[in-house]
Amino acid sequence: MTTGGPGASAETTDPDSALPALSGTARSLAARCAPRVNALARQMSRGAFEQLHGYAELPADVKDVEIAATARHGLRLFLDRVTHDPDPRTAPGDFDVFRERAAQRAEEGMPLPLLLTTHCVGVRVLWQALRDAARPGEEAALVELAGYLFATEQRIVRAVTETYLDEQAALAAERHAGHPSLVRGLLEGTTPPPAGSGLDGPSLVLFVQLPGGPRATVAARRVGRRLQAALDRAFGREVPALLDGTGGRAIVPGAAEPPPALAGLLDGVCGPGARLAAVHAETGERIPEAARTAARIVRVARACGHPAGLHRLDDVLLEYQLSRPSAGSDRIAALLDPVAGRPELIETLRTHLEQAQDRRATARLLTLHPNTVDNRLARFSTLTGLDLSTPRGAALALAAFLLRDAEEEPGRPASAGKSDGT
Repeated sequence: MTTGGPGASAETTDPDSALPALSGTARSLAARCAPRVNALARQMSRGAFEQLHGYAELPADVKDVEIAATARHGLRLFLDRVTHDPDPRTAPGDFDVFRERAAQRAEEGMPLPLLLTTHCVGVRVLWQALRDAARPGEEAALVELAGYLFATEQRIVRAVTETYLDEQAALAAERHAGHPSLVRGLLEGTTPPPAGSGLDGPSLVLFVQLPGGPRATVAARRVGRRLQAALDRAFGREVPALLDGTGGRAIVPGAAEPPPALAGLLDGVCGPGARLAAVHAETGERIPEAARTAARIVRVARACGHPAGLHRLDDVLLEYQLSRPSAGSDRIAALLDPVAGRPELIETLRTHLEQAQDRRATARLLTLHPNTVDNRLARFSTLTGLDLSTPRGAALALAAFLLRDAEEEPGRPASAGKSDGT
């Protein structure tokens, strides 16, 4: 993300249109820097840019892949043109890469000042490399290259700024159209489905949970964008959804079943470990109910130790029934009260249940000795009175966890603690 070719267009106002032709000495000086392109790109992306405010918060793949690749592109573009083009002033500008990256950064929420500062810092690093490569008597050649370098950067910054602002305007227009608020209202039952929109008829409601937990803002936007693209590709249409770095919810009008390859597709774009459930809603009014059911299916499947992937209600039918609030729900959930102040015991049992009560798998995940797992489970049984070695005790412990988790479900009605809610 540095500089590109200085090639001027036919415009008489172009900043490098008044520059003289490069001398052989200037071309030779630039050629001596060409073998250092990879090293200079690493110096920018892993060194100079790291000092910029906000850069450390960017996702690792953005910094180590995209920004580094853009830096290499800019370095090669500039050095190749000033070294090999007969007259680099007449070479056409090639800013497609910079424009594409600017649009991506705008979509992900990278601040424009940070984006432009990376370009300025990149120019400084390249300028320093040219100075270091200059030999005594090449001062005039260095001045020539400086003219091309700074004129080129002026054109690239203009292209990047225009693209970034255009993309932001397009995103703002999309948000203004009310798409996210409509989807949220449908999922939460606060907005009636618009007549004739397709959302007022049968639909498939998805709940997606990605591994890794919460992510930084820019990373979350990036993952959410990839997840949206994967859903659109899987269903062959634009899927109304509310997505972020942890997953989210989506509505697919007219769909009856998810594509069999959907889970694998999500793993391919968002990393392995994605969990999802799909529930059919007969009408638009049933979307909130289907959304809550899909979310609970995923929670139950995870708590029961089912492997990641697509979960169906039939896969967790008994456990799902245990998670449904009823007259005895409060008493079952209260079985965990004696260990409310012992998070290590709760986490150990939760992991133990998720791993299908495999003590060695539990120990590996928690980086504990298997005997420590046994001791914690025994302490849990002593405090709660639940005998985890019996089917009834394990089922009650699982039901208590599921009922407590159910209280935190997104979009759950306030009265759900006393009724089914699904």
